Amino acid sequence: MLADNTSKEIYEALMAIPILDPHSHINPHAAASKSLEDILGYHYYTELAHSCGMNKKFLDPEVPGQDKVREIIRHMDQFNNTAQYSWFLEIAQTFLDFQGDRISPKDADYLWNTAQKKMSSNSWESHVLKISNLEKIFLTNDFDDNLQGFNTNFYIPCLRTDELVFHFARNNVRSRLEKVSGFNPGNASELNKAINNLFKHFSQNGARACAISLPPDFSPIKVSDADLDLCFKSSDFDSPTWKNGVFWKLAEGCKDWKLPFDLMIGVNRNVYQEGVFQGKDLYDQRTSLIQYAPLFNSFPTVNFCVSVLTSNQNQELSSYSWIFPNVITHGHWWYSNIPTHIEQDTRARLQAVPKTKQIGYYSDMYKLEFGLPKFNMYRKILSNILSKDFVQAKRFNIDEAIETGKLLLRGNSEKIFNIR
Repeated sequence: MLADNTSKEIYEALMAIPILDPHSHINPHAAASKSLEDILGYHYYTELAHSCGMNKKFLDPEVPGQDKVREIIRHMDQFNNTAQYSWFLEIAQTFLDFQGDRISPKDADYLWNTAQKKMSSNSWESHVLKISNLEKIFLTNDFDDNLQGFNTNFYIPCLRTDELVFHFARNNVRSRLEKVSGFNPGNASELNKAINNLFKHFSQNGARACAISLPPDFSPIKVSDADLDLCFKSSDFDSPTWKNGVFWKLAEGCKDWKLPFDLMIGVNRNVYQEGVFQGKDLYDQRTSLIQYAPLFNSFPTVNFCVSVLTSNQNQELSSYSWIFPNVITHGHWWYSNIPTHIEQDTRARLQAVPKTKQIGYYSDMYKLEFGLPKFNMYRKILSNILSKDFVQAKRFNIDEAIETGKLLLRGNSEKIFNIR
């Protein structure tokens, strides 16, 4: 909800800005939804429904999509207080001609049938992009993605590197690296060549960032090639030495190829072992950015775009971005992507961090339909903050507030990720 007329004026101006989304999980070959199952299969909805008592058996692959949708909507009245419910309601109203302001079980079949009809159109993806005003979307690409068959000026590649650091012990990871790089590394020297070719492949195909998610106990330090050679000799690819060594070489690749490094810090995997698919991971407050100080100090020319999972850690991130020229506050990740947390964290960043060092928001979406409601949520919060804290406080006039909003929504991303 917009708080006042000034907020509305700022919001209308920000709505006119085409969206540059600097982090998503979109598949560029199947970007838009094919059915309502693609919408409500998003992990937020399966997690919430399961948390309210839905049996996981309804999510089994053999269960018809319409039955899955009915069951999730049947539990929706128990979580219609949440931000995620608001996203779905906005999707239904904007894209599926839903006229109500509350979704109930009796609406499930209407929404399913309407989605089936609309999403089967060959123009559905372009329709969603036009309505949402989405102009550029960053992807999350596997390190061996061939990056062909889509417009890399629109769907912008991003090199995701988790598997190289944390799962190199798996044979298929090593064989995939050989296929994409031309090297099956057996020592540190060959690993250097493989990583360089990997960055070359991505950079030549329009990549604008490298990214990784990191557990709470990870503390990157430089590892010598001699120590990495010992890892190769003993096939010790699960040790801290290996993980630190490869991670450090990725940071060197970012320096050499002039790519920002997106760090998503603090996720603890498989905490809830009986959770639904993608609904097992939680944040862990044991993380501190002091663990990354050697990294930030060692690579002053690399922009580290840092996402954290808690508002408690947001103060630390803001302080690091305040002090380190190469640390950027990056979006509101996962469990922080809730209006209350977004408002608190955005307000703190705007009061503490240079406005040119903040990437305001990214969608983290898997399907295009979520771009509009997610960015709308952020734009409303940002507009209220700019109005109350800056225009009404007589720190900015309206034009200055709007320009600040443009920086957070687009301008800073264009500069940091070298978008032309």
